[in-house]
Amino acid sequence: MLQLIGFDGDDTLWHSEGYYRQANDAFATIVGRYVDLGDQRVHDTMLATERRNLQLFGYGAKGMTLSMVETAIAVTDGRIAAADIHRLVELGKDVLQHPVELLPGIRAAVEAVAEHHAVVLITKGDLFHQEKKVAQSGLADLFRRIEIVSEKNAATYQRVLAEFALQPAQFAMVGNSLRSDIEPVVRLGGWGVHVPYHVTWAHELENGLDDDDRHVLTVAEPAAIPAAVARLRELAAA
Repeated sequence: MLQLIGFDGDDTLWHSEGYYRQANDAFATIVGRYVDLGDQRVHDTMLATERRNLQLFGYGAKGMTLSMVETAIAVTDGRIAAADIHRLVELGKDVLQHPVELLPGIRAAVEAVAEHHAVVLITKGDLFHQEKKVAQSGLADLFRRIEIVSEKNAATYQRVLAEFALQPAQFAMVGNSLRSDIEPVVRLGGWGVHVPYHVTWAHELENGLDDDDRHVLTVAEPAAIPAAVARLRELAAA
């Protein structure tokens, strides 16, 4: 039977990507004083820099800030002023200090799932920032365990399952990212509830799941999560 349900944090429990988009828009305004933002190479350079730096800085606002500074220096051939570099650093600080705003209905959804299953929070990103968001969310008391990880891959989920002495088929993950939240779990033999967020980082859009994979259900809003989990429980039992 389905026994353990994992929940993602950013853009599943609380809003996050919108703050990064605001920072990117401000980054574009600053860099636009030096280069033509109509040049696709500027945007490609930023995304390529972020992806390359994931191996060094991990996910989160700090890595984004360092990537913005590096990109700005690269695309302006070093012409960007020190004052503008300082503004980029301030953008990163603003993201780190944004308020934690829960998605509508998410607390009730987690509570409903927790009535029938053990629930865990599995979120990735900067440790300090994620700990702060978990504390400010007011949801920490609902979870049997809280895991803040540097990456969500098969090894991460296998470790969590081993600690609960469960098989992948007994686990389902709820999240907005097919790449990070759903695909690794399904590849192991588990289940997923996909809750798309209205904006998604380009890096998280890439995945190899089939649209009709029977191990994945997609819902439009948090209120539909409990019913989706119940349906997965039926499929797992069958």
